[in-house]
Amino acid sequence: MTTLSHILEHKIVAIIRGANPDDVLKIAKALHEGGIRTLEVTFNSPDALAVVKDLSVKMWKELMIGMGTVLDPATAHEAIAAGAKFIVSPSFHSETIQATKKLGAVSIPGAYTATEIVNAYNSGGDIIKVFPASGNVNYIKEIRAPLSHIPLMPTGGVTLENIGEFQKAGAVAFGIGSSLVNTKEKINDEYLEQLKERAKKFVQAVTNH
Repeated sequence: MTTLSHILEHKIVAIIRGANPDDVLKIAKALHEGGIRTLEVTFNSPDALAVVKDLSVKMWKELMIGMGTVLDPATAHEAIAAGAKFIVSPSFHSETIQATKKLGAVSIPGAYTATEIVNAYNSGGDIIKVFPASGNVNYIKEIRAPLSHIPLMPTGGVTLENIGEFQKAGAVAFGIGSSLVNTKEKINDEYLEQLKERAKKFVQAVTNH
């Protein structure tokens, strides 16, 4: 299975931002136990490249690992060298998309307006991250009316309560950060158990529609 078909099949991209590097493997395992199969570590997290490398070595059979908050081609290059299979950006930057594709990884650039979304897709973006989605299901519905050929991944404000509505609106995948993985909480056994259960609920929510 290709990276792209993996993301489209499993739909949920769990985002880990700002976690203590010592906790990431435990978080990743709990997410996997809850049914998550795709994981993004943001570049602005502590030791992000080392974390991606570690996860890529230890969990490559269980999880597809990518790097988020990638703003330029050099970072994309470093992330892919560390083992990232997909690159996510908060914004549209054609050179970053081109560098990502050239290195054989999946490109998920961020965009918001119709113009940005079309430009990001025409530049080679595989899935366009609609950011910040801010929980706005109607926006996805409206933007898909003229742009139904472009696969969209709302990110920001996607919750258990609205993920089903986002899916009905036509989103092909979902970037989920703090409503799934809140790294500000104390990472202990109780947290990891709750994380696993939360992950199960998110997976169930997209499987039921």
